[in-house]
Amino acid sequence: MNELYPVFLKVAQLNTLIVGAGNVGLEKLSFLLKSSPNAKVTIVAKEISDEIKKIAGERENISLVEDAYAEKYLDNRHIVIGATDDREVNKQIQVDAKARNLLVNIADTPELCDFYLGGIVTKGNVKIAISTNGKSPTTAKRLRQFLEEVIPDDINEMVENINEYRDTLKGDFEYKVEALNKLTKELLVKN
Repeated sequence: MNELYPVFLKVAQLNTLIVGAGNVGLEKLSFLLKSSPNAKVTIVAKEISDEIKKIAGERENISLVEDAYAEKYLDNRHIVIGATDDREVNKQIQVDAKARNLLVNIADTPELCDFYLGGIVTKGNVKIAISTNGKSPTTAKRLRQFLEEVIPDDINEMVENINEYRDTLKGDFEYKVEALNKLTKELLVKN
């Protein structure tokens, strides 16, 4: 059973630390930026890939620190991602982050993760997250591709129109929910 609770984080308002700046660190950074281009991220690594340096050079919200991991880099962080190629360092990142009650993800080590970076479909204001409970990222990727194809490109227009309509509704919460449920049911059946 998948007991994960989906949540959408405002990572532009949080401080994220990625430890590791090779291919896995690049993948984690790219994933964050694809979903939230203004995510505030600090990357710590002994060596930082040219591709990560290029990305950081184009964005003020990305900071680079060329250094080995040390617990001090967890100061003032909310989220920590361990993406080094050293299992012992990754384990230490997890231990240190948990001691500070920080949310932590250790790449390719589900048992050391508080959260996973699943597949995400984004069409305007509509965002869908997909999880396989850390069991099959490839399946999540395929589901993402499928949903990107079947969700209409104009869904954002529908969301904007419903938002405007919601603002015109008078009445209590239950009335508004009932009216919006009726409207969205009819719209989605037509598509």
